[in-house]
Amino acid sequence: MNEPNFSRRPDIGQKIAVSFEFFPPRTDDMETRLWDTVQRLEPLAPRFVSVTYGAGGSTRERTARTVNRILTGSKLTPAAHLTCVDATRGDIDTVIAEFAGMGVKRFVALRGDPAAGVGARYQPHPGGYANGAELVSALKAQGDFDISVSAYPEKHPESPDFATDIEMLKRKVDNGATRAITQFFFDNDLYERYVERARRAGIYIPIVPGVLPIHNFTQVANFSGRCGAHIPAWLGERFDGLQADPQTHALVAAAVAAEQVMDLVERGVSDFHFYTMNRADLVVAVCHMIGIRAHSAGVPASAAA
Repeated sequence: MNEPNFSRRPDIGQKIAVSFEFFPPRTDDMETRLWDTVQRLEPLAPRFVSVTYGAGGSTRERTARTVNRILTGSKLTPAAHLTCVDATRGDIDTVIAEFAGMGVKRFVALRGDPAAGVGARYQPHPGGYANGAELVSALKAQGDFDISVSAYPEKHPESPDFATDIEMLKRKVDNGATRAITQFFFDNDLYERYVERARRAGIYIPIVPGVLPIHNFTQVANFSGRCGAHIPAWLGERFDGLQADPQTHALVAAAVAAEQVMDLVERGVSDFHFYTMNRADLVVAVCHMIGIRAHSAGVPASAAA
């Protein structure tokens, strides 16, 4: 896809739903920032908010604490992430039961990145669930949960081809997945082609685009290279020379994310999942531009809410 030219504003009468992803804070300052972000995003009435979970449960307690605070201290609906990394089946089943006991009814089921980090070779735990499809089955065995799974518009870096990648997604769906949420991408044509492949394979659950507002282009470009997400040349040109100009960088980032979302709306997409990085500004700006506004006196100000 060439550099986008989005002059048309989406019809705000079209129903648009959003969800947000957070990660559990590691320090008191990060805790404060996360809760400030939650309070700013809560009035946008997201369908749910997800909380990430580290390899082998390395953030297990912090994830549970964050999920519980969202449950008890806000009107948001949390979805707890789960991964297969470095954990036995019994360990994971215990975590599922703990979250269910808290009142969690939504999960994001992921195989997870290798404990050594993105790009390292993945080794299933000998006594654990091997992949996301098996994890979905484990969740369904414990309750009728709403389960989101991952999808990769540019295929998973470890998949030899798209056919293998789509087959794994189909296994997740057959085992009970409710929706798929994509890895972030910046070329909407890639997303559209991926959805077409999935539909041809008999996959009809929603495939929700994951949108990553760019808070730091250099960091995003480096991470994208490791996880197989393409950075179009025009995108690099947009941020060229802004490393030492955070205010302009933020303005450009909001415009880029809004353009991507508005183009997807024009293509008929109505659900979006934002990787917030525990920061609200860019997400609020994009939602405002697609017609999702904060509630006032309990009455939705957006036709999308």
